[in-house]
Amino acid sequence: MADAADSRWMAQALRLAERGLYTTSPNPRVGCVLVKDGAVIGVGWHERAGEPHAEVHALREAKDAARGATAYVTLEPCSHHGRTPPCADALIAAGVSRVVVAMQDPNPLVAGQGIARLSAAGIEVECGLMEAAARELNIGFCSRMTRGRPWVRSKIGMSLDGRTALANGVSQWITGAAARQDVQRWRARSCAVLTGAGTVLADDAQLNVRSVETPRQPLRVVLDSELQMSPSARILQDGGVVIYTAVQDAEKIAALEQMGATVCLSPDAAGQVDLDAALSDLARRGCNELLVEAGSTLNGALLKAGLVDELLLYVAPQLLGDAARGIAALGELTALDQRVDLEWQDVRQVGNDLRITARVKN
Repeated sequence: MADAADSRWMAQALRLAERGLYTTSPNPRVGCVLVKDGAVIGVGWHERAGEPHAEVHALREAKDAARGATAYVTLEPCSHHGRTPPCADALIAAGVSRVVVAMQDPNPLVAGQGIARLSAAGIEVECGLMEAAARELNIGFCSRMTRGRPWVRSKIGMSLDGRTALANGVSQWITGAAARQDVQRWRARSCAVLTGAGTVLADDAQLNVRSVETPRQPLRVVLDSELQMSPSARILQDGGVVIYTAVQDAEKIAALEQMGATVCLSPDAAGQVDLDAALSDLARRGCNELLVEAGSTLNGALLKAGLVDELLLYVAPQLLGDAARGIAALGELTALDQRVDLEWQDVRQVGNDLRITARVKN
């Protein structure tokens, strides 16, 4: 049974896993600590897809001392051959005597098989220590594996009275510099950033990561039902853009693809982009966490479709009035049971603004 020392070492493994926050996609963020006779003999974390996993790094550091040690791993050791060999086999070969796992791997290719392989080799295995923290760290990976779509996080900058722009569309800047810098970190950890064609046309935003050190840029995704985007839009300049549309316009598609964009035809019955299909396609592309930075129309459509998991609200200490634009076009609600219920997760001050994290109740 896990004790205080086990919690201490698992907490260290979780901190190691966090080092891969911006780098591991589409793989999960995983940390490992090897302990023997009350002392750490090896540590590791998964840094990038295709490179050695956390357990391998820790075992390389521990060398022969790993025999008889306890391994603390934030995610069940893999049991299948992917781009790297199974970590469960590496732990068995190294001779560890005990493995403490935070959570079972939601990947169907593993899903308990790694634990079963360790147990069959005579290794004591315990699972579930600090599971909530481990799951939170890989909330997008878990979503992709269990639901077939990314974890959808909608970022909204707003006034205290819930307005995102003046009636004429002017919105720069409602929130302050510190809040905008904080958004860069959320972009950096996301696999993709999604917006609508209206935002591209109005702001000509690039939606890339700036002023945060990261080895990769997130995929940029635009929902453009009628292919209104111009091939000269700044978002297309650096490549790495996927456009979902509902119209088969060969000339426009060719112009966008010439700029390096990938155009996907995905219409729904109403002639708009099929939101479910687009998110499923992003999951197939390895997208774990999706950050939405869009206007009220797309925010409202995603919320009404039940596709938003989390709201990241930056609230400025100002009032913009009744005529200003709201955060989500939900239409008129005629009964309270039509409302979108939220659960508060976190509230903190960022510069002069508040950052509120709220999750949509199922």
